[in-house]
Amino acid sequence: MSGDTGTTAVAPPPGETEPGHGVRIVVEYCEPCGFEATYLELASAVKEQYPGIEIESRLGGTGAFEIEINGQLVFSKLENGGFPYEKDLIEAIRRASNGEPLEKITNSRPPCVIL
Repeated sequence: MSGDTGTTAVAPPPGETEPGHGVRIVVEYCEPCGFEATYLELASAVKEQYPGIEIESRLGGTGAFEIEINGQLVFSKLENGGFPYEKDLIEAIRRASNGEPLEKITNSRPPCVIL
């Protein structure tokens, strides 16, 4: 064996790029707040839809869950008070990969509250 790990990447047909290729996402989140699980869930959903996308995580300040697409802030938990819906982030990525202007995501789902 040549040292393969067994994973294979499937290349898109010639002349086509993989969906999400060229789109870069940075998610800054508060780890002590327990937001890593939310980041991982969101990153998994995005990678499923856009396998070629680049997602980077950074540790942020208290209460932070901020998302940038290609350097533009598109979601801020500090401003909205909740987390983004997956469908809204997927739509923003679609727009970015098509070269369309990005709009800030203002919809948010409330953070979990234990009564």
